[in-house]
Amino acid sequence: MASTRNILTAPTGKIQTISAAVLLIGMAGTVGTALGFEHLAGFMPCKLCLEQRTPYYIGAPLMLGALISSQFKWPSFLTRLLLLAGALLMTYGLILAVYHTGVELKYWAGPADCSAAAVSFTQDAGSLLGSLNKIRPAACDEAAGYFMGLSFPGWNILASALFAIIGFYGTFAKSSKN
Repeated sequence: MASTRNILTAPTGKIQTISAAVLLIGMAGTVGTALGFEHLAGFMPCKLCLEQRTPYYIGAPLMLGALISSQFKWPSFLTRLLLLAGALLMTYGLILAVYHTGVELKYWAGPADCSAAAVSFTQDAGSLLGSLNKIRPAACDEAAGYFMGLSFPGWNILASALFAIIGFYGTFAKSSKN
């Protein structure tokens, strides 16, 4: 059986290029959708929701790097290492999403400071104190909403798992000719 070192230095090709492109579009689209729900639809994210975005914020630029590396035929080690980093980030995202879903379903407790979501104010200082009583940050143990039977972290479980699989496949698959 080939060692990890040999796999990471094996030539890259279409599989790695397509994997990087799919991951770039998927990661950017997923975090973009989350930002859209927040800023356009008014869903206030909780602390765990915000933490689940981090793998996407880091992963999308890495996948852009993997795509560029693959397209310009840079060292195969670089392309595969970037794909592996994306896969590991999505695995971490999957763990966060499973944890958050468990908190929502009351399987376990969430962090004590789970209601500390950022709140922006557009009012003057005089009415600021009055509006503080009306604003309630999102709590991690309450789903902001359900879409087709899943909460946001539930959907993130599916997205993270899919992206992790694609990333690992792109990392370890034998290349096909370009």
